[in-house]
Amino acid sequence: MRVFAVSDIHLDYDENRRWLHGLSQYDYRGDILVLAGDVTDTPALLVEGFKALKRRFLEVMYVPGNHELWVHRNGARDSLEQFDIIRTLANDYGLLMGPARFDTLSIVPLFGWYDYSFGQPSRQILKGWLDYSACKWPVGFDEAKITQHFVGMNGPFLNVRNQTVISFSHFLPRIDLMPAFIPPDKRMLYPVLGSSLLEQQIRQLGSDIHIYGHSHINVRAFKDGTSYINNAYGYPHETRRTAKELFCVFGS
Repeated sequence: MRVFAVSDIHLDYDENRRWLHGLSQYDYRGDILVLAGDVTDTPALLVEGFKALKRRFLEVMYVPGNHELWVHRNGARDSLEQFDIIRTLANDYGLLMGPARFDTLSIVPLFGWYDYSFGQPSRQILKGWLDYSACKWPVGFDEAKITQHFVGMNGPFLNVRNQTVISFSHFLPRIDLMPAFIPPDKRMLYPVLGSSLLEQQIRQLGSDIHIYGHSHINVRAFKDGTSYINNAYGYPHETRRTAKELFCVFGS
């Protein structure tokens, strides 16, 4: 049994859907896929992606990204209701959004958001970052409360112990995972990349491997005893910084 990782497959693009449907329907039937968010914000495409991946893998483990919680095109009351809708869809189509044990391996999803742990957003980000207009939250929910809501859902998962523990999130757990070559003008995105609360939960779990997405920057890093992996598929034009393929993180 192998474990593969991918995130940010953005099925709104025809090229990305062609890649998805071009995946072998035979090579991965004994394997697990960790799908670390940003599939699409369109319900029909989300179902299409769930069905296609579940046909190809023994199990698909999933956390939603920020794009799935956009409500400006799907009619949900707010993004918390949208999360519940997504969780129901995942369950209906056989995807796992809770911890799972496979003999000596356990895989643990960690939900999250961003709380400006990595810096304060600039006026440009506050004006242009699409989450601020495409998501909708209950009255009184700011970014800190949104993050606390989602990471709070992880509490029951944090007592998992096994020979090998793989955790995964959509959002970054620590900003030093971003490579040094990121130019200063792109670093303005850092405040909306994740939360240090996720890193605290990774420490509590003692994760051997943590998989994440969101940044569209493929990374393999080892920090504080944990291997961190970002394997984003990304947008069609992102051919230099994303691998455009599944990545095996466990097994051979």
